Amino acid sequence: MPVRSLFPTLVYTARLQGAGTAAFNHELLRETAQIRDHDAPGRKWSAKRYPGGYTSYGSLCHLQKMSQTFATLEKKLRRHVNAYVRQLEFDMEGRTLAMTDCWVNVMSRQVVHGLHLHPLATISGTYYVKTPRGCAGLKLEDPRLDRFMAAPPRRANSRDEHQPWVTIPAVAGNVVLFESWLRHEVPPNRVAGERVSISFNYNWF
Repeated sequence: MPVRSLFPTLVYTARLQGAGTAAFNHELLRETAQIRDHDAPGRKWSAKRYPGGYTSYGSLCHLQKMSQTFATLEKKLRRHVNAYVRQLEFDMEGRTLAMTDCWVNVMSRQVVHGLHLHPLATISGTYYVKTPRGCAGLKLEDPRLDRFMAAPPRRANSRDEHQPWVTIPAVAGNVVLFESWLRHEVPPNRVAGERVSISFNYNWF
């Protein structure tokens, strides 16, 4: 072929595990409820920066070090992170990639998570714990968007790699990994049920 694909943006999506997902998510939901109930600073932080929802990002963002259940999640994520690193072809000789942050997000109806990236991190990701039917997915932005200048619009049926935005559906039991420089957002949650996810960062420096 005379055309090559260069500078790809790789996004990893897989089931966290085989059997036992429902029971594991039930335990994560139970602990998430306890964390929210006892995290007064986090609720105050969320009221200003995450209106209508709750996140422990501004208060308790190292849950893998505070809870055995979240430590178990970290262990389950390791094989997925390793598989993603192999696809990215990172040279990890003499380097250790470790989870640095881990926090919970609870999105009620109409809660939105604005466009952002994760500075000072290498790989970021989300694990979905509870995803009511019709809830918002993870919307990813083409990192070249501000350089398209004179390009005409893409065809509506063009491949995902040619779309300016791609949404990864939120599915309970799934893990999504992406490089931390990739801008992303969660559009408003249009359904009544709470959308619960656990976000995390990995770093090697």
